[in-house]
Amino acid sequence: MKRGRATFSVIHSAAKAPSFRKRCLSAFSLLLCVAWPVQAQSPSVLEVGKFSAAPEGEVLPDFWRPLTFPKVEQHTRYTVAKEGDVTSIKAVSQASASGLTREISVDLREYPILSWRWKVSNVLHKADVTQKQGDDSPARVYITFAYDPQAVSFIERAKFGTYKLVYGHYPPLAALNYIWDSKAPKGTIVSSPYTNRSKMIVVESGTALINQWVNEQRNLLEDYRQAFGGDPPLVSGVAIMTDTDNTGESAVAYYGDIVFKKEIQR
Repeated sequence: MKRGRATFSVIHSAAKAPSFRKRCLSAFSLLLCVAWPVQAQSPSVLEVGKFSAAPEGEVLPDFWRPLTFPKVEQHTRYTVAKEGDVTSIKAVSQASASGLTREISVDLREYPILSWRWKVSNVLHKADVTQKQGDDSPARVYITFAYDPQAVSFIERAKFGTYKLVYGHYPPLAALNYIWDSKAPKGTIVSSPYTNRSKMIVVESGTALINQWVNEQRNLLEDYRQAFGGDPPLVSGVAIMTDTDNTGESAVAYYGDIVFKKEIQR
């Protein structure tokens, strides 16, 4: 995070009187003592998804864009809507899959805590976090991490390089998916059925809290270490997704504001 620094300039006087020069030097010394150490403090919170401030309708919030997948023709519908007294992103999925994503760079050494709120109207009966045919969720928040060539083998670097030649950019090094599952116990951590570079973390499970706003806070730094066994590179993006294409079911979910924090707030 760039930090501001107080700056000042010294205007030299053409006056020759010693007393005048002495007063100038004294004033300059005072400025050095008082102004130089002053630095702008980085904010305690980084607002990534300020959905509560977005106007209602189909126009996406600032900085967010659709996230779609090859061979998935049916897309989840996202709108800004008021649910109770909360303005949020409403997701409606009918045998469909797509998400909303925002590119952002975050250093988890400074902002390790991810906080959000969500609400689901139902869970998926056929969902199975370990199987491709069950890899659906009524709600998920996931974080991608920037490619780091030092963190992969020579062969993997070649694969990442090929991807960049085709698509013009490197894919994420890794991802953490926070999901609301139907059956898997809370706290479950498993690899995605598609790649072991994406880990699924079950944050909520079952029907006990459906139709209720649920507040979540996760220590992303610790979750990454537990999931991947090392320290993370920079966060490269945040996404939300309600998907039911594999199970062929339907789901409705709401996503509230998403923020990064320096510490857990009680």
